[in-house]
Amino acid sequence: MRLSNKLAVWLLLLSPLAIAAAFFSSVWFGSKSIGPDTVWDAIMRFDPDNVQHQIVQHSRIPRAIGGLLIGAFLAVSGALMQGMTRNYLASPSIMGVSDGSAFAITLCTVFLPGGASSMEMIVFSLIGSALAVALVFGLASLLPDGLSPLRMAIIGTIIGTFLSSMSAAVASYFQVSQTISFWYNARLHQMDPDMIRLAIPFAVVGLALALLLSKSITVLALGEDVAMSLGQRTLLVKAGATTAVILLTGISVALAGKIGFVGLIIPHIVRFLIGVDYRWVIPCSAVVGAVFLGFSDVASRYMNAPFETPIGVVTAIVGVPFFLYLVRKRGGRHA
Repeated sequence: MRLSNKLAVWLLLLSPLAIAAAFFSSVWFGSKSIGPDTVWDAIMRFDPDNVQHQIVQHSRIPRAIGGLLIGAFLAVSGALMQGMTRNYLASPSIMGVSDGSAFAITLCTVFLPGGASSMEMIVFSLIGSALAVALVFGLASLLPDGLSPLRMAIIGTIIGTFLSSMSAAVASYFQVSQTISFWYNARLHQMDPDMIRLAIPFAVVGLALALLLSKSITVLALGEDVAMSLGQRTLLVKAGATTAVILLTGISVALAGKIGFVGLIIPHIVRFLIGVDYRWVIPCSAVVGAVFLGFSDVASRYMNAPFETPIGVVTAIVGVPFFLYLVRKRGGRHA
């Protein structure tokens, strides 16, 4: 077994410990200190009259679970986008996919009478993701050299900014700016347990597609000409991978709002550690993304204590220098 494969196996074997550490850190630490014994009692012997048990069960556990899931979903989405397009700058936030989801949720919030249900939020978010993907790739295909990494990143940023501005305009006109700000300044503490349960089937389909297509993505990452010469139906692979990205990004935004840079950073770290075989990159990205966002959420509670810092600020502190490093090191070349 090659060294890279051994590293991937060890990473996956140790993943339960890392995920458990991120989960329990998220449940234990916060503005109100709750000891491990109290957390254990809240999980195993819940007392509805105990305020600390209420905090653990109804706030911190959903928040911890949601953070882990969203980190995994965004990291897998980024890995798929980078492998499918051979664009090392591709990610849901940079390519405008997250902004498309947030824009659709804005319309959902404004125009659905009586407020939108959790399922309606998820469906609209998925539609918004699909809209943004269509706009970015459609426009890129029409421009000379539009599919190069830098140009696609620029197009994605322009589309994302446009959709974000449209959301702000609609929210301001209909006086729902405070409500909509949640999806642009994601805060995991408002995680809805019912929405998490509704999102699971969509996530299962998205992750299953990603794993099923992982071998084909590895071949596609070598170049479309190489993939076609090996008999791969590249259009079908891209359609399946795009569907997975739409599902995973859409439910992530519906759950917690727009969180940037996870899908950019994590796939690069994973490929550096274990190589470019997407049969390993996909599951390892899910694990590393979950742990990264879980601990980022814990850090967000202490950066400006006793106030919480939006999770997007924490991920941007790591993501912006990483993005600039990639642009400087790789220029406009394909991966």
